[in-house]
Amino acid sequence: MSILRKFRPLRTRLLLLLSVVGPGIITANVDNDAGGITTYSVAGAHYGYSLLWMLALVALALVIIQEMSARLGVVTGKGLADLIRESFGVRTTASIIAVMLIANLANTVSEFAGVAASMEIFGVSKYISVPLVALGVWLLIVKGNYKSVERIFLVASAIYFSYVLSGVMAKPPWGEVAQSFITPSFHFDVGYVTIFVTIIGTTIAPWMQFYQQASIVDKGLTIKDYAYERVDVIVGSLFAVLVAAFITIACAATIFASGQRIDTAKDAALALFPLAGPYAAGLFALGLLNASVFSAAILPLSTAYVVCEAFGWESGVSRDWKDAPVFFWVYTLLIVLGAGIILFPIKSLIETMLASQTLNGVLLPLILITMLRLINDKRLMGQYVNGRIFNLLAWITVVILIGLTVILVVTSFFPSVFGL
Repeated sequence: MSILRKFRPLRTRLLLLLSVVGPGIITANVDNDAGGITTYSVAGAHYGYSLLWMLALVALALVIIQEMSARLGVVTGKGLADLIRESFGVRTTASIIAVMLIANLANTVSEFAGVAASMEIFGVSKYISVPLVALGVWLLIVKGNYKSVERIFLVASAIYFSYVLSGVMAKPPWGEVAQSFITPSFHFDVGYVTIFVTIIGTTIAPWMQFYQQASIVDKGLTIKDYAYERVDVIVGSLFAVLVAAFITIACAATIFASGQRIDTAKDAALALFPLAGPYAAGLFALGLLNASVFSAAILPLSTAYVVCEAFGWESGVSRDWKDAPVFFWVYTLLIVLGAGIILFPIKSLIETMLASQTLNGVLLPLILITMLRLINDKRLMGQYVNGRIFNLLAWITVVILIGLTVILVVTSFFPSVFGL
């Protein structure tokens, strides 16, 4: 009987943790979207294992920023856009929202491009795959409730494990892999600098902070859930980086080792067929499809949350259309436009993706600095403001992320500025 009493608190804590997890894991993993997978695939295919060492820095940055976002949500019970409106006014909020709408539309287009590319690997035309996926993610949000939608998103997060299996099946030299994790290296050439900056610069996207905080509020988490939500954030961030590492390893062990070159995640999946076998390649393609569908659902959802919070309109997945019409109309419009653009033979898709990257770069400094001002406001956060050491780490992380994002945007459009 005494043994049962000892284990009962542990069981209770575990059940409480399982009831809280979701926002942190989902937000961190959805950042490994089609664009992120392409970045890690190119890193491994072109530079082998030489960039693995920086993933520890990526994990640290992700944990620091997402932890602050989670803390703001559980302490205030409000979304980030709501806090920005209350602290900085409607005009500033409207300007941020306008840029985010355009950026997230471009990002949604790129996710549906990922859907089309991944299904074409299996011989399915984009004219079939894109409309079906668009309809599916639309029905998921419009007809579902928060609990059911979160469960599906958590399953989608678990499917990212296919990349871990794909990396193992590629049979890399594990000794060399381990050495690369602890041996920093850097090369001053255009490709290496670009991929180096891109890996870190794409770790933190502006929409992530809005989505995680809004989902915490929608789920009803409060300050009593803070310790468990912090675990949710850390586990989600570490798993997301683990997935990124195995994407890099899979492509390094096969494509880089064979001397091939790729430009997209689809190229990587196709190249893996003869090099690592159909199972590894199939898992890689499945991961790309899952990531694209996952992101195609969440990016418009994040935007709908932001718009409604900014102007005080009702929002929430568990609400009916009649109770939150703007929320569901914004979501629907982004799905229709994002999927519809892919179905037209538009030649400027790459320019669209670059434009979204630029807009994200413009937004990122504003959002991160705003978060730091909010998290250090004692009237808002009370005893949950940043401590000195955490604040120092947060500011260093933010300054580095802003600097890298600026370099990424500038080198994308004006490479001669840096002599690249």
